[in-house]
Amino acid sequence: MYKDLIKGFSVKENPTILAIESSCDETAAAIIDGERNILANEIMSSCREHVRFGGVVPEIASRAHVTAVSQVVEKAVISAGKTLKDIDAVAVTYGAGLLGALLVGVSYAKSLAYALNVPLIPVSHIRGHLAAAYLADKTLKPPFISLLLSGGHTAVILVKSESDFKILGETLDDAVGEAFDKVARVLSLEYPGGPNVERLAKDGKDVVPLPKMLKGEGGYDFSYSGLKTAVINYVHKIEQSGGEVNRADVAASFQRAAIDAPVNAALKALEQYGLNTLTVGGGVAANGYLRDSLTEKCRDKSIKLVLPPKPLCTDNAAMIASEGLIRYRARDFATLDLNAKARVDLDFVR
Repeated sequence: MYKDLIKGFSVKENPTILAIESSCDETAAAIIDGERNILANEIMSSCREHVRFGGVVPEIASRAHVTAVSQVVEKAVISAGKTLKDIDAVAVTYGAGLLGALLVGVSYAKSLAYALNVPLIPVSHIRGHLAAAYLADKTLKPPFISLLLSGGHTAVILVKSESDFKILGETLDDAVGEAFDKVARVLSLEYPGGPNVERLAKDGKDVVPLPKMLKGEGGYDFSYSGLKTAVINYVHKIEQSGGEVNRADVAASFQRAAIDAPVNAALKALEQYGLNTLTVGGGVAANGYLRDSLTEKCRDKSIKLVLPPKPLCTDNAAMIASEGLIRYRARDFATLDLNAKARVDLDFVR
């Protein structure tokens, strides 16, 4: 039985890890080695199929994963110049995300690990975003501050070790990526909302008055609900009076408010904890305004900034493999009763 084999699995110093990611509308597979060299990072997206619906349709995404998962794994293996016999472990995103989509990846990964007789490694999508920093800088060592900016989470995190985290502050309601998508709909922008808000903002000015984001005494918690509501009210008020909304100005003002708050909080955390390294993870880390702002501010303060390339910020399997390597070395292996979870909490100390 596979369950009985787990205790006997050996941990290699330089393993070849294959990872599968299927939490939303990207079906992805990647292969890395024990030094976190990316040997392959393949993605097949169903994004175009969701545009006309204004967002991801879970049923469509799940069907797309069923069609694509074996193809993307095969592409990754070929691209890496490997065969399946070279794979030492299979890592897979088990949560958080769309349950049906996750189940496709988890089911395939379980079957593959069983067939290859190698460890199955369960990976949190959120931890994967954080672990992308180790791919961007192989010399990176904790402790450091990490800024998590994704569709489901927004947090400032003290990273004590590769597996020991402390949340200094997080969103009290909407996540930053979720806020971008909601504002995009208010501005009649197509899915995906984040990139389209960013493009529109380039033609606008930060002139719309919006509420502050930071909440609480510590100054590390955020509230995006008020910001989102303020944008909605501003747009509706002008439209109801027969005026014309300067959508570019709204986008620019929102983008700055949404991003400046977590950036400033992260810089404050670096100073408070006497650290000099900042990493950023999550889909919103691909935002150009964020990247330019952080690069400039960190340069001025002589802070080491580890900002993964844009393809490693959005959903991908290389980040899952990076976290998978951490779990592999800790012998955090799953049995074949591993199940997908739509929600995975940030199980870090608060």
